Amino acid sequence: MWRLALRTVKFRRTSLAATFLAMFLGAAIVVGCGGLMETGVRMAAAPQRLGGAPVVVTGGQTYRSGTLTERHRIDPALAGEVARTDGVRAAVPDVSVPATVIQGGKPVTGESASYGHGWASARLTPYALTAGKPPVTAGEAVLDAGLARRAGVRPGATVDIVVRGTARRFEVSGIAEQRGDHNPHAAVFFTDGRARALAGGRIDSVAVLPAPGTSAAAVADAVRAAIGDRAEVLTGERRGLAELPGTLAGRRTIVVLAAVFGSSVVLIVMFGVASTLGLSLQQRAREMALLRAVGATPRQLHRMIRTETAALSVASVLLALAPGHAIGRLLFEVLTSSGVTEPAVVYHAGWLPMAVGAAVTVLAAAGATWFAGRRAARTEPVAALAEATVATRWFGPARLLSALSFLAGGLALAVVTATVREDGPTLAATAGPASVLFGIGLALLAPGLTKAMVALLGPPVRALSGSSGWLALRNATIAHVRTAGAVAPIVLLIGIATGTLYMQSTENHVSRASYDENILADYVLDSTTGGFAPGVVAQARAIPGVAAASEFVTGRGFVDRPDGPAGTDLRGVSAEGVRQSLDLPVVAGSLGALRGDTVALSEKQARAYGVRVGDRLPLHLGDGTALRPTVVALYADNPEQRYLTLPAATLAPHTGDGLPRQILVRAASGAGPEVHDRLAALAARVPGTELDDSSSLAGRNDQIQQILVSANYTIVAMIVGYAAITVVNTLVSVTRNRSAEFGLQRLTGATRAQVIGMLAVEGVLIGAVATVLGTLAAATTVVPYTLVKSGSWLPAGSPGIYLAIVGGSLLLVFGATLLPSWRGMRDLAVDTVKTA
Repeated sequence: MWRLALRTVKFRRTSLAATFLAMFLGAAIVVGCGGLMETGVRMAAAPQRLGGAPVVVTGGQTYRSGTLTERHRIDPALAGEVARTDGVRAAVPDVSVPATVIQGGKPVTGESASYGHGWASARLTPYALTAGKPPVTAGEAVLDAGLARRAGVRPGATVDIVVRGTARRFEVSGIAEQRGDHNPHAAVFFTDGRARALAGGRIDSVAVLPAPGTSAAAVADAVRAAIGDRAEVLTGERRGLAELPGTLAGRRTIVVLAAVFGSSVVLIVMFGVASTLGLSLQQRAREMALLRAVGATPRQLHRMIRTETAALSVASVLLALAPGHAIGRLLFEVLTSSGVTEPAVVYHAGWLPMAVGAAVTVLAAAGATWFAGRRAARTEPVAALAEATVATRWFGPARLLSALSFLAGGLALAVVTATVREDGPTLAATAGPASVLFGIGLALLAPGLTKAMVALLGPPVRALSGSSGWLALRNATIAHVRTAGAVAPIVLLIGIATGTLYMQSTENHVSRASYDENILADYVLDSTTGGFAPGVVAQARAIPGVAAASEFVTGRGFVDRPDGPAGTDLRGVSAEGVRQSLDLPVVAGSLGALRGDTVALSEKQARAYGVRVGDRLPLHLGDGTALRPTVVALYADNPEQRYLTLPAATLAPHTGDGLPRQILVRAASGAGPEVHDRLAALAARVPGTELDDSSSLAGRNDQIQQILVSANYTIVAMIVGYAAITVVNTLVSVTRNRSAEFGLQRLTGATRAQVIGMLAVEGVLIGAVATVLGTLAAATTVVPYTLVKSGSWLPAGSPGIYLAIVGGSLLLVFGATLLPSWRGMRDLAVDTVKTA
């Protein structure tokens, strides 16, 4: 049977190519998503400035089941303990503090970051002096070569450096050049004592250099035993995490993104491979019938089909491994460029994602072979010959059970989204897959649904299209299984694309509108040098025409609950100006009491956490610091702006900058444009300060919202692209298999134009049926998502999105049917019939 199958390959090259392409692309996409998942799980980062230290001791970046978003600094005394550990040659304390060289009140680095460090850590990159000498006194500093060039200074010159919101003058004692471009940021080196004082007395990390002849692994084990759980010891490619605080917080985003889209991809790939392979076997019905008629047993036919499929799937999987790795790296680069994760994070794609991609492809092919090949192998010879021309049987218990399972799963996710889930970043985790499951369920029932819908469309089609329409309706009715094979992948394409794109447009619209309504300030003062010193907000309040000014800080933290920590957004404000700067309708207590160890939150959050005004709320801030602030106010709930409000002076020291980077300013009623001019004058006096209107904050929030948009669109484009290729594969294969039918029509008097007209009407029917079913599938995602987000049944976003998706689907249908048919009809009709 195997030799017979090989001898017939040349007669079914189109179907084999279509099946191979579906398997190949499916395996590549699954391997790519698997690589993204492995990268998120392992979450390693290449060392940069500390690359010369094989062991790094740093603060732990996790709190129970959560991940800290800010640097968890460690006790300086740990450096001495590490230095005394056996096998340690040197232990170098390290700090990083924003330090910006300014000229004319502007940073010489522009928007690029610049940090100050202790001189002892320079050898770890390494940096080497090219001019001058190391810093010796508190008033001296060494600049890296790039920074010195931009500032136009040499040793002996003086520069103004803004640290912790205050400009200080330093003498440039030397210029250092780094080797290897490990550190992407501009560097300023102070004396070790000065750097530690500027950082608030604590240190970020301890770089450990092993003694000669001692392995890094042995030293790491010894250091772990010495310090216990007071800090974390990193080696290998995880050392870079010590320089990138908050990087681990991106792990959850990457893993969730890979899991949500990976599961959707797996389902779509399995369906695409199964449908393409099933169509290929269906088109070989005549071949199977003849083999049965000349004595082949069902077992022999089934073995032949299984062997063919196994060989095809193995070949496609092996060829897909390298492209799959490239797809995964492309997805990771999109996440990196979008700001989801740091460029220093290492992309990993080992054997596991490759094994998963291979298994999914092979299992999908095996399942399709079992379902589609079983009927072809078991059909009686006479019946097989009778059915070989047009397949009409499609319904069976297994298909019905599978369809109902997918439909029920999609509806269940839609109901859960609308009735159980709350508005939040994980809402899409149940809403997104609903359209995938429901679309697959509809696709499995497509033959019956197609036949019913064609019957409904019959009268208008006959009235508008004449004989071509009559013939197209006749074909679609008799060959409804074949027509449904073209409808099914388009249903998935329309359902997934419409659901995902409108989900994203609704999220963008609701978030932007909510943020605009929440910000009452007219102006925003922005610091580009690491934050404002405490007195700047008072200067803003003193300006004539200013009604209120409030410092503004953002962060993440955890509310300690009996069932585990609950992550939450944090905002820091000034009690004197918060009521005029933010729309927080108070229902209990007073926002004016937000001073010291206090907190305000929405009444819905208060009920969830079980607190009232006067109670203490146990918190952990983004750097792991524990707080028990007193609740002083409750305000009305805003689903899009759920955050805890703390005093800026309480929250800011526990962020990366250590200071507020924005000041919100509300102009007094009736104040003229002179307020803007006075604020601009203040901005000119405070180094590194820019003045914007309040819309800049909404724009910045929109940028945060857009972080995942490019990643979402890339992955959706990948899924839709695969669905589109499946559509083209299916339609081209079906069209070429009908060459004999077209030849007979031409022999009986039909012209090429009439045949093309018939195919055009069939394309319209396929598009109409697929659009209706695809829209139903998309509704299971869009409707519940928008109900939770905005209370509306209709999504936000241009109708052009939907029209573009449907129009693109129709172009695929017409391109994949009319073009192959027109090219096929260039041959003589008699030859077409003979070779079919």
